Amino acid sequence: MSNLPNCPKCNSEYTYEDGLLFICPECAHEWSLEAEDQDAESAKVVRDANGNVLNDGDTVTVIKDLKVKGSSLVVKQGTKVKNIRLIDGDHDIDCKIDSLGAMKLKSEFVKKI
Repeated sequence: MSNLPNCPKCNSEYTYEDGLLFICPECAHEWSLEAEDQDAESAKVVRDANGNVLNDGDTVTVIKDLKVKGSSLVVKQGTKVKNIRLIDGDHDIDCKIDSLGAMKLKSEFVKKI
């Protein structure tokens, strides 16, 4: 018995391997396991400092004073940030802070309200 995955399109169990690709003879769908790995990475879960899952549109609070790089401004502890957007990268929160403007934050410095 083989350990090949079922077809993700039609769920057929009669898939076969051709080089780096898997092929479904019933619906002619071709895919690779690398594509499935990339899909899993794109569904990355972003968590706050307490381990709560963050979503687009959440409201968070800054848990420590953060210096704004390239200026003398500081985002104070307890600052409430509304309607966040999650993005890829080192700074995974894109937001607009009242009186400071648009900036990016790291999720490890915020907690979900």
